[in-house]
Amino acid sequence: MIEEIRIKDVGVIEESSLELSGGLNVLTGETGAGKTMILTALSMILGGKADASRVRVGSEKASAEAVVGVSTASRAWRRAEEAGAVDESEEGEEPREEELILARTMGAGGRSRAFLSGRTVPAGVLADVGGSLVAVHGQAEQLRLKSPAAQRRALDRFGGERLAELKERYREAFSRWLRARDEYERISSTSRERREEARQLQEALEEIDALELQPGEDESLKAESMRLENLEGLRSAGALASAALAGSEDAADAPNAVELVETARRALEAESDPALEALAERLATVTADLNDVAVEIAAFVTDLDVEGPGRLDEIQERRAAINALLRKHAPSVDEVLAWADEQRPRLEEIGQDDETLERLERERDEALAEAERLADELSEIRREAGRTLAERVSEELTALAMPSAELSVSVEPREDLDRHGRDEVALLLTPHAGAPAQPLGRGASGGELSRLMLAIEVVLAAADPVPTFVFDEVDAGVGGKAAVEIGRRLAMLARHVQVIVVTHLPQVAAFAETHVRILKGESEGVTSSDVTPLGDEERVTELARMLAGHETSDAARAHAQELLEDARSFAS
Repeated sequence: MIEEIRIKDVGVIEESSLELSGGLNVLTGETGAGKTMILTALSMILGGKADASRVRVGSEKASAEAVVGVSTASRAWRRAEEAGAVDESEEGEEPREEELILARTMGAGGRSRAFLSGRTVPAGVLADVGGSLVAVHGQAEQLRLKSPAAQRRALDRFGGERLAELKERYREAFSRWLRARDEYERISSTSRERREEARQLQEALEEIDALELQPGEDESLKAESMRLENLEGLRSAGALASAALAGSEDAADAPNAVELVETARRALEAESDPALEALAERLATVTADLNDVAVEIAAFVTDLDVEGPGRLDEIQERRAAINALLRKHAPSVDEVLAWADEQRPRLEEIGQDDETLERLERERDEALAEAERLADELSEIRREAGRTLAERVSEELTALAMPSAELSVSVEPREDLDRHGRDEVALLLTPHAGAPAQPLGRGASGGELSRLMLAIEVVLAAADPVPTFVFDEVDAGVGGKAAVEIGRRLAMLARHVQVIVVTHLPQVAAFAETHVRILKGESEGVTSSDVTPLGDEERVTELARMLAGHETSDAARAHAQELLEDARSFAS
């Protein structure tokens, strides 16, 4: 709710601060005192058009600011978070009450600036935040329920839990239908491309499988190929190493490592010395190792002779086939094998397209049938709720001095479904007998429109609340008993939400929880207004002025006191 409004240099208001309560707040004052300027300031704060002509004469700029209490779980707070005006709430954090400060300045030259909790923002952000916090009723362009979408939402909330539960079931069916339909269309529209993809994948995988690749095979074949291309060098190195280690038939008298180490070992063993014996044992181990290496070298050379040129041809042919595959798919055998593993599920998926399409078609048709059935039920419940809403609002209009006016709720089906059903919802007003039903905002005066919206808001208050309602001209053209009924209904609405009313009627003002008087004065030839909250005695004086034109009349004061007592009796 709005906790405080601060205004500076707006029209006739030089500087004022207005504290508001959570119930019914009434603004009164003589014609021209500046009540309209408060609504002008509020319109600025809520992102409305900023008119430079509203800047007070002699001032460089006008400013208006509102301190608004909101829940951190509200749409307004989330929008403020998106705008960077407040810190974002932590996930899972419990909702709490916080303050938002909405402000606007208007320069005499026509430039305006908007602020949200101290941060400069576009005026549209203020309008977005304010639109979820305050509903202003007084002119057709200010109607909270002007759009068909807003009227449908209001009717759905009025329909209660039964409608809400059915709507949730409908949305689930509608979402299932959308998913199945979109997936069916996606697969159907790409069936030719998918078949070609499957053919190419099948050929590629068959080619890979036919080669029976082994992990790392390209590198091992490369190494073997290099070895076979250097056979003579390998044989020569092997022979030389083998002769040096263990000797050869061609050089039987030449010394070799095994014989030399063995000679050394025997020389050490010949002496009976523990240290030399230990070294001799180590030389025995060396001899065994040298023999083993010599044997392995001989085997290596023998294998070279067995493999020969035939094996090299074999390897080169295999490498050529593998390289052709690598050029198509990946730089290495390991990557080719990984790619193949990734593509096999894809091939299987595409291969099941026919089955998938049959399943999706079945799911799509079943979900659509369910959504259409629920949409029909939704339409019927909306019609029932619409009839009840229309009856209650029409009853309220009778009490508000519009006895011939009737509200009707039109629920007409469209051909296509959307996430809300298939209904076009419209609230229509018949202002008097014989007149055609027209959309809200047409065919009604400003006062009639305000009373119509008051009647609607009173009926919707518990089901579709907005934190703050502002009514202007709600009492235009009425008086007497009808004025009392307007006051009562404003008080009824204020039990659920904050209500701010600009009124000329004492019967309405008597129901206020907070009564503010706008008083016009003049200083040095410049008109100014002062905003003053009234206490009990001051309220009697103000109501007497509104009743009789002057506050000193005993009869007027007695009548004013009676109005206050009757209003308090209603409130209790």
